[in-house]
Amino acid sequence: MKDLPAALRPREKLLAFGPAALGDTELLALLLRTGLPGKGVLEWSHELMTRFGGLAGLLGTDSVALKGVKGLGPAKRAELQAVLELARRAMRADLVSEPVFDSPDKVRDFLRLHLGHLDHEVFGVMFLDIGHRLLAYEPMFRGSVSQASVYPREVARRSLALNASAVILAHNHPSGRCEPSTADEVLTRRLIDALALVDVRVLDHLIVGGRQVTSFAERGLL
Repeated sequence: MKDLPAALRPREKLLAFGPAALGDTELLALLLRTGLPGKGVLEWSHELMTRFGGLAGLLGTDSVALKGVKGLGPAKRAELQAVLELARRAMRADLVSEPVFDSPDKVRDFLRLHLGHLDHEVFGVMFLDIGHRLLAYEPMFRGSVSQASVYPREVARRSLALNASAVILAHNHPSGRCEPSTADEVLTRRLIDALALVDVRVLDHLIVGGRQVTSFAERGLL
């Protein structure tokens, strides 16, 4: 890193132009701070990004998987996981303080952070109060890569326990494809019908595939 011209060093670049001027590889290099013997930190950062499928994939990788990465000791693993948790909490704070319809992009970013990097299917629910502010997000069901078993009665039970007035449903497609399947549409209708019995509205069902997000409401599927 010291061999690079000052203008190309991530830290100097950030201080001069702000964090938005840095690419993902440069931001990761700042977190890593040092490279490996015979390998500069920028080169190592690029290798890690390639190996884990980008920054979201790396930050979302659990500690067990990160243990197998040469050069990532406990301190660096902890820092990477702390960054992801800080991002999640910052987005959650925004969604708690304002109606979700005021910040649809934040809802998508929030769900991407929770679901976009996973290699197995998870069905989560955002529970909302009467003002459509976030009460809680819970990953309720976990399945295989191809399917997850979702029980409408459990979603209704948690909605009542949290005194939720509305929900946003979400699940991921580990394949990266965001197109709703027929099974997705059938499940959504079952959940809408079940939650209507306890006076809880389904505002949307979002499918996350990597960095892409598809909205049932925008597709006219609700």
